[in-house]
Amino acid sequence: MKLVNVIFFYLLGVLGILSISIAPQAFATNGIFDVLSYFKALGAFIIEFFNPNAWVYIHGNPPKEFPLLDVVWEPFVYSMQILLSALLLGFALAFVFAFLSSFLPKFLFRFVKRILNILESIPDLFIAMLLQLLTLYILETTGVKLFNVATYSDEKAYLGPILTLSILPMVSLFKILLLMIEEEFLKDYVVLAKSKGIKKFRILWRHIIKNITPNTFYHSKVILWGALSSQFIIERVFNVRGLADLIISDFRPMTIAISLLFIFTPFFIFYQVVDWFLKEDITVSKPITNKVKRQSTIPLRMRIKNRLKDLTLPRIRLWNPFRSIYRGCEIFFEHMKNWKFALGFLFFVVFIAYSLFYSISTDERIDQVLLHYGDDGTTLLSAPPHPPGDPFLLGSDRLGFSMWDQIVVGAKYTLVFALVIALLRIFVGFLFGTFYAFYLKPASQKWLEKFVDSIHFLPLSVIAYLLLVPILTPSMEGFSYSLTERIGLEILILTFVVVPLTSILIGNEMKQTLNQEFIAGARILGGSKFHILKKHVLPHIGARLTILLGQQFIQVLLIFIHLGVFQLFFGGTFLGFDPFQPDPPRSISYEWSGIIGNAKNDLRGHYWIVLWVLLAFVFAIFAMQLIIQGVKEIQQEKVGVLYKTKRMRKNKKARNEQNVTMKPSKSDFVRVYSNETNRSLDR
Repeated sequence: MKLVNVIFFYLLGVLGILSISIAPQAFATNGIFDVLSYFKALGAFIIEFFNPNAWVYIHGNPPKEFPLLDVVWEPFVYSMQILLSALLLGFALAFVFAFLSSFLPKFLFRFVKRILNILESIPDLFIAMLLQLLTLYILETTGVKLFNVATYSDEKAYLGPILTLSILPMVSLFKILLLMIEEEFLKDYVVLAKSKGIKKFRILWRHIIKNITPNTFYHSKVILWGALSSQFIIERVFNVRGLADLIISDFRPMTIAISLLFIFTPFFIFYQVVDWFLKEDITVSKPITNKVKRQSTIPLRMRIKNRLKDLTLPRIRLWNPFRSIYRGCEIFFEHMKNWKFALGFLFFVVFIAYSLFYSISTDERIDQVLLHYGDDGTTLLSAPPHPPGDPFLLGSDRLGFSMWDQIVVGAKYTLVFALVIALLRIFVGFLFGTFYAFYLKPASQKWLEKFVDSIHFLPLSVIAYLLLVPILTPSMEGFSYSLTERIGLEILILTFVVVPLTSILIGNEMKQTLNQEFIAGARILGGSKFHILKKHVLPHIGARLTILLGQQFIQVLLIFIHLGVFQLFFGGTFLGFDPFQPDPPRSISYEWSGIIGNAKNDLRGHYWIVLWVLLAFVFAIFAMQLIIQGVKEIQQEKVGVLYKTKRMRKNKKARNEQNVTMKPSKSDFVRVYSNETNRSLDR
């Protein structure tokens, strides 16, 4: 039976891949709003897919047909060699570092976690470019070639892509392992082992590592999902002739489908087999309800009334919105007392406000200098791209436009729309998650989880690229959609490609709260589902939703970077079709990913074109991580897990003062002796 379920979920994954593969062609031909034509094209493509004679790769002039499986196999092996090597290296280093960090003093342990937060805020593209710059610098100064910075003909690049791709999985797994090891050390069996005199090394090696391995396996799915997206960007930067290059070079539905299936199939089988051997028994406790067991004895009128009771909203009072606003302000000012939350929040407020003020006051003016002359007006000092310093503080791009002006003008588009997409992901995920947790039966929930779990084996950046190409790329006649339509469609696509995962994640958070005893008490007292959701579930998962919002915001920024590498910019990509002197692709809205579209062409000698905008992404990601960390600390303070440093110092000072006042001094003895003497004389 379980094998049948696995085959069924695999076929559902295949159907999803076929639906994505036909989308670019269908959207470009019939438009994104013609749903009927899309399903007709999907049906025809499914029939074509199951015809082995249609599995051909067309290439050359005149076009020739080649067996598609033979063409895909070599890029697939090259990509998997890089990906698997990077994952093995990253996971091995994460386990070693986490094991060794457990023996560090507390202050060094906290320092390691802070370093990990900083490393996690650095985008993969930034790491790849720094590694390439370092290699080129060493080659120019010493003549030593560390590794190939790109693939040239038969010289394949391996070490550079592997090292770059392994860093973020290592950092992510390192943080997860540290958290799980900390939690395991607080459990009773560890306390018992310590009381028996067992050494910390043996407890960690024989017990803790064994107990956290299953959870580590399930966390690795999310890490794999991020690594798959990063791989295609890193392949682009290092000019790796892998699956990403094959998909872009032959943008036909059959090539896309076979390439994605080559990625999806081995990871799906691997995780299903390992899950089978782990034999993890996931038990779902059924919520206690106040319904009578035998529904047939209740009149139909009463059953309808009970059903409507769950759907009836409470009466809306005029002062309810003001009470909600007042309570929201209280929560906000409470969070602003945490310096991490306040610093991250002020970064976004100041940067977005300055961007809006500059755009309104200057009408989004971007200064441009084609030729920079000296004070005499004849000496040519520089030509585009101008280096940092003069005439612009941060230099200019290849067309002479100021980098600082572009970053300031594009800040409002990048940050605001990233926040909008993240908010929509959480809001829509919350709606579907509520339906998932409150209305679906445990069996249906398990089936839906298994289906959504397959998304972890498809690279998110490639899926977004395939769906957005016909929308954001113009033809010779111009764009097929207006600017408002392009922005709206991009927001919807980047939102709904992640909604299944956020829905299941939020739904599981709700399920954990619904299984608590106080929820059973609320149901027995007659609380409706809406009442339980508002009064009990939301207060418990509110902080988790805030943290998830920050994580989604960071993911959206990374997708912007990845799409920028593929020259898909927010709102559309402006292309120059002049055959003699074409302009480089640039963003219409000056958002940040448009600046890094041709980043790999400016690494040697013109690094500033990419460096400043990548630093802006780093600061934005780090600011959001500060907000997330601030929210976590506030919640830990509420439950007593963490105390503020000032409060700890204040309590320690009070205890010391109390001990000093309670300690008797010599004068106290003299005063007591004299009092007793006077009393005896009075008698």
